[in-house]
Amino acid sequence: MKKLKIAFIGAGRVTKHHINLLKRLKQYFKIVAICDLVEGKCDEIIKNNKSLFIKKYKNYHKMINECDLDIVAILTPSGMHYEHAIDIIKNHKLDIILEKPPALKITDLKHIYSLSKIKNINIFPVFQNRYNKAVKFLKKSISGGKLGKINICSVRVRWCRPQRYYDMSEWRGTYSHDGGALTNQGIHHIDLLRYLNGEIKSVKAIMRTLGSKIEVEDTALATLHFKNGSIGTLEITTAARPDDFEASISFLGSKGMAQLGGVAVNNLDIYTPDDKMCKKYSEKFPIVYGFGHLELYKKIIKFYKNRKSKVIEKNDCLKTIELLNSFYVSSELNKEICLGKNLQSKNLGKKNEKISKLYRFKK
Repeated sequence: MKKLKIAFIGAGRVTKHHINLLKRLKQYFKIVAICDLVEGKCDEIIKNNKSLFIKKYKNYHKMINECDLDIVAILTPSGMHYEHAIDIIKNHKLDIILEKPPALKITDLKHIYSLSKIKNINIFPVFQNRYNKAVKFLKKSISGGKLGKINICSVRVRWCRPQRYYDMSEWRGTYSHDGGALTNQGIHHIDLLRYLNGEIKSVKAIMRTLGSKIEVEDTALATLHFKNGSIGTLEITTAARPDDFEASISFLGSKGMAQLGGVAVNNLDIYTPDDKMCKKYSEKFPIVYGFGHLELYKKIIKFYKNRKSKVIEKNDCLKTIELLNSFYVSSELNKEICLGKNLQSKNLGKKNEKISKLYRFKK
């Protein structure tokens, strides 16, 4: 297959990670350009990747018009994903990689998918932790009945994000462009709840802001009822002090227990059917992003080689964003919420034109 020509919109820390991993796939990808409203961010990346001959832009409209591209990766603030994606779908025939979360509102995500279908454009959402060695092993193990019937599923994320973290950028800690601990830090664990243990029937959530002066939650507790009959608990906070302590997801079944841990569910901490599997299916991550993006790009390559090979199905992605919104809806209404109704929080993803203007690329 010919090399896929890719460009990046946004030049933050995660962009550096994407580029570093794509170097391993240089026979399949050519990194053409990078764009950011702050040109200095582009300069730093280009300086550290001189051999790639990456062009820099301050405006992605100009970048797309001047460069021959196959695909763009949208790595802008979460609340801008929808606006940037819709603009590219409407005005440019380019496939799109959408970093997490692909959209804050389920109505926005449905619009992205419906318009991309009309325009024959492919959308690749990023849920990179699905591709971790430990997660893939546990997925196969649970599906194969190694743990028996799953009875209890629990998520615990106890991380530290001090006020200075939220003060770094205008979009952080806002309902319009970030979401709180659930949306920013907890989205991957939320995705793994349903990816590993099946669909969720209902949730009851409580949210609080305990450790920082922000408008969104930095702490969320919830109980869950799964369609398979199991029950679950969720505890996600960025109000832990003074450091990160834990990020785990555990499954208690009729035949045994398994628990994933590490900085990004990269370790198989407990596996009672055979504890020797823990070492075999754990891997060290130098940074929180891990290596899942590399596996995602490999799946994208496979898709272009064989269009029947899907990356993540539309409905799969939509259900994760509906689950995310269900926690907010439950907290807002102070009651248990049943899923399956395209639930949409009244707060998450609400408009804030003042902030949007700061991250909008003028045509």
